[in-house]
Amino acid sequence: MNHAQLTALGRALRLLGEHGDALTADTPDAKLHEVKADLKRALDLLEESVASAPPSTRCAEHPTGPVDESAPDLCLLCETRRRAARRAEFNGPAAQHQRTESAPSRYGTRGDRPQPQQRWLPELWNGQEWQLCGTPRRDRREAELYIAAQRRGSRPAMAYRLVHEFTDYEVLRVWGTPVRVDIEPMGNL
Repeated sequence: MNHAQLTALGRALRLLGEHGDALTADTPDAKLHEVKADLKRALDLLEESVASAPPSTRCAEHPTGPVDESAPDLCLLCETRRRAARRAEFNGPAAQHQRTESAPSRYGTRGDRPQPQQRWLPELWNGQEWQLCGTPRRDRREAELYIAAQRRGSRPAMAYRLVHEFTDYEVLRVWGTPVRVDIEPMGNL
């Protein structure tokens, strides 16, 4: 809203205020028509001065942002931020991952994984260390079936093991024999 629009709108609203003060039970119809015309003029000035869409949320930061009906301020963006903060408060801050160069793996090694929950981890021996070979499972039988399928696959590893992760790690079962393999072809000569 520019200064001219602001001045004109202020003048029209003050005039309406004066009309409101002057109204009585015996105000003539001609005066009421004058009030109606001034009211229309004020609404037209207001319509011209408003440039943006009406706010869809009650959020000062994102007034026209996406709407979340369950949020107190109807703002999906702010509610997502609040939910993430509540999750972090409940689960603790996100773990910082540290890279290890010893065994590249799509799934990482044990030190890269987050705090334990009740799950079963299929791991394979890569010749240097145990590494996760599939998605951690919530069901032990499903994890054992996954390892059995891996052993029947076209490129099975030397050894597999199933690790139970709850408050600590416990190796439940090992398939094969892990043998340490030197990564240099001639024994690092």
